[in-house]
Amino acid sequence: MYFAALLARTEDGWEASDTELDDVETLSDLTDLAREVSDEDTVLVLIEQEDAWFGVVRVDGEEDPRIYVSDAASAARSSYGEILLTDELLGREPGDNDADLDSLDLDGTEDGEPGDSDDEEEEQGSVSGDAVSHSPVGDRYILADLGVSEKELLALDEGEALNTIAEALGAAEVLEMVR
Repeated sequence: MYFAALLARTEDGWEASDTELDDVETLSDLTDLAREVSDEDTVLVLIEQEDAWFGVVRVDGEEDPRIYVSDAASAARSSYGEILLTDELLGREPGDNDADLDSLDLDGTEDGEPGDSDDEEEEQGSVSGDAVSHSPVGDRYILADLGVSEKELLALDEGEALNTIAEALGAAEVLEMVR
């Protein structure tokens, strides 16, 4: 189960709204959605999949969005997570999602046949798109100026992360109203 909310920082404090991500297909769509709420102030898009991962997208006016995802491998198995996991965030070249066919040993042998060594299997696994780790990715300082340090962000439990973040921002009550 997913939960997504927008937190917009205004002169009067934080305002929250829950949001449907059904029409969001790209990070650009998500950024546009955040800018519709406020094109001048800080807007945080908070997304979580129950006890598996959470993500924060920060949009400050016209600047490029900043992204943090708590568990890249779990998010990669999620349609909403895939929106956040850009090639840049994962340290890949654009369009390098799948195996590089030039680097694979295509000698016609099948697994277990002569000529298929463990080293070759490891090489093939390392170039496949499945090499996303279960570690956090993105901007670990995304919330530092708002009261959540890198250390605190990395220590968050996926099940309570968004509540803990909202509490540190002074937005726990407004987030709870949209939950």
